[in-house]
Amino acid sequence: MSIKFRLIILSFLQFFIWGAWLISFGGYAGGTLHFTGAQIGSFYATMGISATFMPALLGILADRFIGAEKLAGICHILGAAFLFLAARQTEYLPLYLCILGAVLVYMPTLSLSNSVAYFALETEGFNIVKDFPPIRVFGTIGFICAMWTIDLCGFAFKANQLYIASGAALLLGIYSFSLPRCPTNKIKYKSFVAALGLDAFVLFKQRKMAVFFLFSMLLGASLQITNSFGGSFLNSFKDVAQYADSFGVNHPVILLSVSQMSETLFILCIPFFLRRFGIKTVMLISMLAWFFRFGLFGLGNPGEGLWMLVLSMIVYGMAFDFFCISGSLFVEMETKVEIRSSAQGLFTMMVNGLGAIIGGYASGWVVDLFSTYSTTGQLLNRDWQSIWFTFATYALIICVTFAFVFKYKHDPKRVENFHH
Repeated sequence: MSIKFRLIILSFLQFFIWGAWLISFGGYAGGTLHFTGAQIGSFYATMGISATFMPALLGILADRFIGAEKLAGICHILGAAFLFLAARQTEYLPLYLCILGAVLVYMPTLSLSNSVAYFALETEGFNIVKDFPPIRVFGTIGFICAMWTIDLCGFAFKANQLYIASGAALLLGIYSFSLPRCPTNKIKYKSFVAALGLDAFVLFKQRKMAVFFLFSMLLGASLQITNSFGGSFLNSFKDVAQYADSFGVNHPVILLSVSQMSETLFILCIPFFLRRFGIKTVMLISMLAWFFRFGLFGLGNPGEGLWMLVLSMIVYGMAFDFFCISGSLFVEMETKVEIRSSAQGLFTMMVNGLGAIIGGYASGWVVDLFSTYSTTGQLLNRDWQSIWFTFATYALIICVTFAFVFKYKHDPKRVENFHH
């Protein structure tokens, strides 16, 4: 079996685990377990908690003590146990602790699996820049396949989605031990701050980078909002007679999966847009795309307004890729070689760490603000249009403010030379 095929299996399963529950869990937690918006938001904020420190800590372990492939295997097996236990919980606190445990050991495997793939490809003499992206695409395919599996099996609002994710995690955990051995290095860090990749905080002394990282955090708050509440939103239409049997209500996860399909297309557009327009314009396009993403959710419905929901899914690819991937490339171009890895870690922490924590709790608060509950905690009514319009307004305010505050002169030749 070729190393490329083995890495394709790794990439596929890595994201199949996440796709099996990330998009559908909010609908299950809100629609089946009847948790509040704040509680649902707290589940998704666990990803921010984990992304803030776990990848760095486990990165140190992988560098110095235990091979990345073995460490990833251990994490996935632990994750399988947490997900299995989560599927058996119906009370908030036990379920929250299980999800927190699963996420704490899953998030570091995103970078660990990349490390395994990079090392294996280098060892076999492959070009990482050329040969890794086609392998990584199978991760997105795995994510989409998991979403379709959950939807078509009727598990979108059932605990079974967590059992599926648990099984996939166990399979990948065992499989990881068969992957090429990654060597450890007795790296001596200058300080614990450097070991955690936090020496890049010196970049905050530069106004341009400080503004960029601040807005990255604010925009990062938008990333999990539709993941958290998209399923619940579509499920709410089942109580409206004219929409009860519509495709969006019967197959909400498949409809939401169009967002991931869109990602694969817009990734290909990034080099052109960065060269032609520069990072500031590309980020503004992303922010406007978030505005339309949320606004179209507020205006659309699974019936005659289905086209607006589909357009919202398509726009998501631009909103996500033009921010996350272009932002990462900008950080790479603007930082010195010796702190580039740390700078990327800082960008990830601001977006997927602090941004996700803020977004998780704040979005839950907004949802509850426009929700009516009975004295026993039962949801009586939820004004989804006001909810989505609030999120859209947030994205628009960020966009307008960024346009005035972020100062950057685009140099097409510099971008061109960087890519080559």
